[in-house]
Formats: sequence, C-alpha cells, structure tokens
Amino acid sequence: MSDTPEAPTLFQAFAYWLKLGFISFGGPAGQIALMHTDLVERKRWISERRFLHALNYCMVLPGPEAIQLAIYISWLLHGIVGAVMAGVLFFLPAFLILSGLAWAYLEWGHLPVVQGLFYGIKPAVVAVVLFAAWRIGLRVLNNPLLWAVAISSLVAMLLGIGFPWIVLAAALVGVLVGHYKPNYFQASASHAQSTRSYGKAVIDDDTPTPQHAQFSWSKLIITLVAFFLIWAGVLWLIAGQPTLQTMGVFFTKAAFLTIGGAYAVLPYVSEAAVKTYAWLTAPQMMDGLALGESTPGPLIMIVTWVGYMGGVAKDVVVNPVLAGLLGASVATFFTFLPSFMFIIAGAPIVESTRDSLKLAAPLTAITAAVVGVIVNLALFFAYHTFWQVTPASSFLSRVDWFAIALALAAFIALWKYKRDVMLVLAASALMGLAAFML
Repeated sequence: MSDTPEAPTLFQAFAYWLKLGFISFGGPAGQIALMHTDLVERKRWISERRFLHALNYCMVLPGPEAIQLAIYISWLLHGIVGAVMAGVLFFLPAFLILSGLAWAYLEWGHLPVVQGLFYGIKPAVVAVVLFAAWRIGLRVLNNPLLWAVAISSLVAMLLGIGFPWIVLAAALVGVLVGHYKPNYFQASASHAQSTRSYGKAVIDDDTPTPQHAQFSWSKLIITLVAFFLIWAGVLWLIAGQPTLQTMGVFFTKAAFLTIGGAYAVLPYVSEAAVKTYAWLTAPQMMDGLALGESTPGPLIMIVTWVGYMGGVAKDVVVNPVLAGLLGASVATFFTFLPSFMFIIAGAPIVESTRDSLKLAAPLTAITAAVVGVIVNLALFFAYHTFWQVTPASSFLSRVDWFAIALALAAFIALWKYKRDVMLVLAASALMGLAAFML
C-alpha cells in the first residue's frame, strides 16, 4: 500500500458527504470532530494542518462553521461541484427530517401524549441554551473587558436594541481595543495547531493550492456576480408571495449575522419570527429548537422549522403541506446560500489574513457579546416555560415549579455529569409526559 492515499473520486466523496449528513449529531463541535476523525485520521484526504487552516477560515466567517468546513474541504478536492455537493448533502437530511417533523407536529401536536412530551422538553431547552452560554463564556470571557461586552449585550437585548447593532458595536470595540490595547486579544489571535502526523494525505501540508482555489480579482468578481444573480433570481421567482419574499430577505440578513455559531443568531431569528412576523408562536419556536437539537445537521437548521411554520401560518398557498414546504425551502435556501459564497469567493482572501489580530480582535469581541445574547434567549424561553400565561390568584400559583426543577436537573446533567444533549432531552420528555398525565 502506498504511503499517500489515492484522491477520492467524486462518487466516493458523494457517498461520504451523504453519510455525514445523516450522522452529523452533536452540534458544530461534534460535527467538526467527526470530520477530523474521518478525513484526517482515517481517510487522510487532508492533513491536520490544512484541516485546521480551513477551520480557521470558517471560524472567522459568518455562518455555521461545520458546514462551511465541509464545503471548503470538498471544494479543495473537487472544485465548485464538490463544494455544492458537500454543502447540500450536509443539510439535506436535516431539511427532510425537520420538514416531516413540522408536518407531524401540526397534525398531531394537540394530542395529550405529544403535549406531555413537549411539556418536559421545554425546561430542558432552557437548560441547553444556558449551558451553551456557559460553555462559550468559559472559553471567551477571560478578562474584564470581554465580561463588560457580554453584560452590555445582555442589557442591550433586554432594552430592545437590535442584534445587528449589538454585533456592530462589539466589532467596533474589538477593532479599537485591538489597535490600542492588543494584549486583551493576544491569546485569541493565535490558534495552536497540532502537527501530529497521521501519514501522508491527499491534500498534505506542502500540497500546492489547486488552480481553482487560487485568488484572482476576475474570478472573485465573476463569483460574486454569479451569487448575486442567483440570489436576486430566486427572489424574483417568489415575488408574487410577499411572505416568501420577506423570508428570503430576512434569512439572508440573518445568515450574515451568524457570527459565533447558531446560538448567536437564534435570538435574532426567534424575536423576529415570533414577534415581528408572527410566523410561529414562542412555544412552537422552543419545540422546534428541541427537535433541532435532536436531529442531524447544523443547529441553524431550525430555520427550516421556522419557514415551514411560517408558510402554513401565512397560507402562502392553499395546501398547508405545500405551503410549509415552500416556506421551509425558502428559509433554508437563503440561510445557506451565503455560506457557499463565503467559501467559493472568499477563502483565497481569508487565507492571506490568517492569524491576523485585525480579524481576531473584533471576532473575539463579537463572541463575547454573543454570550449575553444567548443568556437573553434563555430568559426569553424561561419566561414562556416557567410562567403560566393564564390568570391566577397569586404570583406563586402562576409559577411552574416542576418546570423549574426539571430545567435545573437538566442543567446539572449537562454541566456536572457531562450527559449528551439528546439523552437529557429524551429523559426530560419522559418526565414531562409522566407529570402531564398525572
């Protein structure tokens, strides 16, 4: 056997990315770890240094980093065809599963058994979101400045200041402080890269950048124009449906704000989808988040659920199933289109600015702000979970103490005992069902 593995054929790559789409549980960290095990250690399609190099690009860009990493690696191997193939196969299984679950939810969600299961899931969702803030905070909030940014973002969200303005303000803080007091961000500017060798790889440390991945101004301009025409063309096709067109514009904007992972943009999507556009209710949003945590694919696939619910709620067509699928398709398409553009058009540019403090400082500040934003999301969900909406005679009788206890137990299971998110959601669902039926 040769020391250097053979480059995968397009069919072999198709089979791998399709399988990954069905087994990519565990959020971005789990998905990235799975790709590292498969592509770096076992198949040796790419060396660890080049894998981490690509991951650094994706961490800087808006959008779900795991799917962008898949797009990037497949793009290096098979060009634009490979990029489109890997990206679509990464989210297609989740799209089909969540669309099917949304249909079943609307058909049978009123049944006592289903209501009982979701009664237990909702407190667990509060715990999951708080735990996400905890994990990110431990990694990012390592000095008083970043703590101040996080707390300020929470206060700003509570005061009703929009998420885009919070991101912009945090980025500005990062740029200014990174310039005048770079020591606050020095640790974030460098990404330690292991050079552990798993043997020669198809794309090895010293493998030249393929011709299709090299930068040129003409290629950049042509690519950007092509993506704009695709975006504008689809918007034109749905121009006769105001709800779908609104979704297209909104989810495009949301895609450009997804810095720091799906949890960063979920508060923005939740607030707009529930309060501004009334595509779904707050309880439906929480149920969708729980299902998003329990299905393969990136967590940002919650947009498929939101789109399906919105298509049905706004009656975009007479048939509710078709209305839901149209809404889900529009939301998913416009959410992921920018990720393809960022990699195909921007990766050669980002490569030249690798490990740059000019990029690391604003990104770190934005991630700190994201901690506060996620806490605000947890508070939003907690209000709709722990507080009874129907009038009651006293404050205490309006508090759902069982839900609070279940959320606390779920958080302890995640934090102290390191239990899997899906296991915690399943256990909470069963406990909620038992309590609901009593």
